[in-house]
Amino acid sequence: MEYTAFVQLLGNFGFPIAVTIFLLFKLEKKLEELETAIHTLSKAIATVKAKKEDH
Repeated sequence: MEYTAFVQLLGNFGFPIAVTIFLLFKLEKKLEELETAIHTLSKAIATVKAKKEDH
């Protein structure tokens, strides 16, 4: 989100709404990163499990 858009939201709708929207955008990015990490971990666990079963 651009800084100018954030300032405009602050002026139009008030501080609590602007902060909530800003935090939701930050949270969304972190959730996407967590989702990627979980998928990577799941694949790694499946690989280790498959190698263990082969031996």
